[in-house]
Amino acid sequence: MVRSAKQPIIIDLNQFKLHIGLKNKIELTLHFNSPSRRFYLSLIAFVVNEMKKMGKITSIPLEGNLDLLSLLNETVGGSAGSSDKENLLPRIYRKWKDALPNLEDAPLFKVLGRKKEYDEGIGKTYQFTEAEKDSWANLFEYKGSEENVRLRFAVDKLGVSLDDIIIIYEDSLNGDAWERFISNLKEKKGEKPKAESTNPVSEELEVPAGLERRRIPPPKLYRWAALIAAIGVILGAVILVIWKAYLKPPLVKVASIEKMAFPLPDKPSIAVLPFVNLSGDPKQDYLSDGVTEEIINSLSRVPQVFVIARNSTFTYKGRSVKVQQVAEEMGVRYVMEGSIRREGNRIRIMAQLIDALTGLHLFSERYDREAKDFLHLHDDITMKILTSVRVKLSEGEAARMVAKGTKNLEAYLKVMQARELANQYNKESNALARQFIEQAISLDPDYAFAYASLAYTHFMDILLGASKNRGESIEQGIELAQKAIAMDESLERPHGVLSLLYILKREYDKAIIEAERALALEPNSALAHHTLGTALLEASRYEEAIPFFKKAVRFSPIPWSITLMNMASCYRMMGQYEEALVIGKKLVEQYPDHLLGHLGLAATYSMMGRMEGASAEAAEVLRIDPKFSLESANRLLYKNKADSDRIMNALRKAGLK
Repeated sequence: MVRSAKQPIIIDLNQFKLHIGLKNKIELTLHFNSPSRRFYLSLIAFVVNEMKKMGKITSIPLEGNLDLLSLLNETVGGSAGSSDKENLLPRIYRKWKDALPNLEDAPLFKVLGRKKEYDEGIGKTYQFTEAEKDSWANLFEYKGSEENVRLRFAVDKLGVSLDDIIIIYEDSLNGDAWERFISNLKEKKGEKPKAESTNPVSEELEVPAGLERRRIPPPKLYRWAALIAAIGVILGAVILVIWKAYLKPPLVKVASIEKMAFPLPDKPSIAVLPFVNLSGDPKQDYLSDGVTEEIINSLSRVPQVFVIARNSTFTYKGRSVKVQQVAEEMGVRYVMEGSIRREGNRIRIMAQLIDALTGLHLFSERYDREAKDFLHLHDDITMKILTSVRVKLSEGEAARMVAKGTKNLEAYLKVMQARELANQYNKESNALARQFIEQAISLDPDYAFAYASLAYTHFMDILLGASKNRGESIEQGIELAQKAIAMDESLERPHGVLSLLYILKREYDKAIIEAERALALEPNSALAHHTLGTALLEASRYEEAIPFFKKAVRFSPIPWSITLMNMASCYRMMGQYEEALVIGKKLVEQYPDHLLGHLGLAATYSMMGRMEGASAEAAEVLRIDPKFSLESANRLLYKNKADSDRIMNALRKAGLK
């Protein structure tokens, strides 16, 4: 969940580090590396969590939270300074006012990655610009007095919101993380050392002098007491297990089936949220995004589950969202979230699956691997998900789910980087993606997915207007996709790309066959449904296409604009103009400057004889592109030329030339 400025503010309560990356303002990692320092990072986390609960950046009063502050002081704070509650507020007030804002002297943290002016030592300072020091100092606001203090972590002064702050602890985020953190502190505080027995019971009992000493067994009463105690321990353990598994209050607010945007599918339904990049380096986003997408793709191959598409779940990237919200907006029961951190040659992934209807965590795992063992780690996570939701795979299904991929880590990482670039949908990023893919192929000439990805860059060249020779780009793409299929027939991607390229060649039957094959390989894929719908649309088989577009929207509740546009086209060509208008209006509402969306509305209004609406939409087209001409737009690919002519005539009546 990397925020809009490319890097979140992360309060890491595992390592007691604060990561801040504010674009063009300040970027640093602070380590609160002693008990008293940990107390103050915990205090920042407390203030942030309270603000998140209130839903706004505001001052948080401390007087009513003395017990909690005392707990923090006695545990993570090591009772440094004073353990008396009445002395806590004045100390917090002074530190928040004077010590925390002091970035140069850094009395309460170590600035990682920077050296002090004269090396580490008392009286030495870190070198920061005045702007950096001001930005940091402005985060700490306070009101009241030492006895009546209110604290505010004023990230709004830096142009960011509460959603840009993430609290992490163990494998949880934000409110869940804070609750677990406090719960663990309470458990630790309640632990008492086992008392050593100062008067152990002798196996032999003393007898009066003069009598023969003999071994005396414990009375039956003692035996019954021991048995009852043992039974009590066993029952207590059983009750504890049952409570944790079934009766323990959920850590998250549960979702409501009545509030679901869509009916729940009749099989396990899952939304995989973008994994959080905890490396502190936004350039590592491709790792966290890549792992997320690999898990989604693997689940898409399993017919027994329902998984939301990448383009919908990635709308939550950079946002602090509740599991309940995701489940209700996406219409799913299970939500997966996680994080990834790369440090040198090691990669750590934390992942958890939550049942949104009960609030319970079905599993929570940490994977700590060397980078060389990172390949296919997503397959392990996917299998854990399927096991948790009680999906059993046959041997054949399990084999199809796991992609063959590559054994070359560097090649794999380059393709992941290329995929991240390709998702930016512009000429420059597409060209750079091609370079990365070509490097991957040079490292592993048998990497099928790389060839399929390279084929897609040729298709995108045509769409983006970057192709020097349209025909050559189509043929190069087809050749590369076919090569990928020859290497690995189980991959969906090359079949999908082939379908799109055959559409450009107007070879509609071939396009449909390839799209059907792609859908058979990934039955849960929104993209595969969209591709088959598009192939049927361009073949003028409008009624057949609509169900596939509808399924694409269900798999991706925040659909691609082209899915909405194509579905509206189907209804328009079938004469179902009202349906076409509803979808067309939804499209331009989401994308106000969508030229093809306004063009479709202009055609629909014109074909309905509602010329006022047609003229208004034609005006929108010219607003977006003052140089627009029907000649430049006359590249409709419908197999039935009469249908293309109907659209062009309707646009002329709307006033476009």
